Amino acid sequence: MKKLFFVAAAALLLAGCVQVEDRAKLACEELCNKSRLSINMSNGPCLGQLTGDLADWVCDVAHDPRQPVDNLAENQCPAFRSGAAHHFVEVDEGCSAFRAG
Repeated sequence: MKKLFFVAAAALLLAGCVQVEDRAKLACEELCNKSRLSINMSNGPCLGQLTGDLADWVCDVAHDPRQPVDNLAENQCPAFRSGAAHHFVEVDEGCSAFRAG
């Protein structure tokens, strides 16, 4: 019985994490679409840190597959590098989320 409880609890936690990740991806795609007319996306800029209950996530433009420019510190989100945010979503230049962590 205890084992079943722990399996069920783990499934609920995982489902909650996936839901948050999916919401973060959608929020980053929206932020990207709003920003892409005013920001040069070719060098993989940071689009910023999300707000509200997604404040632990940042949005970053990157190439898929990654290119060396994506690994430059100036093109990565300062909030993620400093530890102020612990999760990221990468979107391509067309604003499609392709990686999250």
